Amino acid sequence: MQLTEAQLLERRIWRHFSKGLTQYHLLDDDDHILLGLSGGKDSLALLDFMARRARIHRPKLTLTALHVRMTNIAYESDTAYLEDFAAARGVRLIVRETSFDPSTDTRKSPCFLCSWNRRKMLFTVAQELSCHKIALGHHQDDILHTLLLNLSFQGQFGTMPVRLQMRKFPMTIIRPLCMVQEKDLAAWAELQGYRKQKKLCPYETDSHRSDIKQIFGQIEQLNPEARYSMWNAMEQEGKLME
Repeated sequence: MQLTEAQLLERRIWRHFSKGLTQYHLLDDDDHILLGLSGGKDSLALLDFMARRARIHRPKLTLTALHVRMTNIAYESDTAYLEDFAAARGVRLIVRETSFDPSTDTRKSPCFLCSWNRRKMLFTVAQELSCHKIALGHHQDDILHTLLLNLSFQGQFGTMPVRLQMRKFPMTIIRPLCMVQEKDLAAWAELQGYRKQKKLCPYETDSHRSDIKQIFGQIEQLNPEARYSMWNAMEQEGKLME
């Protein structure tokens, strides 16, 4: 029987998701993992597929999701929807609030301060719950875009690692969607009817990331194999695991 486009998409995402978990040894038996749930398509897919993986007998996983609301940014999240989404997949959702004052550190961009404070809350809750790992919803395109950003603006060949062991305390950051392409996640989100959050961030246009995304698209037009060449280069240099 011939598979439908939706079935092929699901199989492709699951195959790449599973390959990332195995190749970079992201899961261990009895892991308690805190999932970052922003409400965007990537974090929803992360919860979706991690919940599926948790239903497999080994390794045994315990999942908890955290949604962080930034009170000083007009980002309206439908927490009721997120709670229902997580509950339907057998995952408990915790909602916390935090904020930042961009006038206190003019050396850093508001985007950096927002991200840093969200990450700080993730670590705080993970330690409260005695979680071993924090899972983030970055996909392959995010990792490749970060490589280009670091090369272009920092003069460094580096990116966000797929697996990062923290040095100061026993916590590991993992990115289970590391080998899944963004276009597949976008198609999956539309197919599943993921509800979009109202994103009204006043700093959104200040980031270079959207420009890098366009440049990366042009590179792929020149060479459709570019992402794999870049990925292999990062693997050879040991930039995907720290």
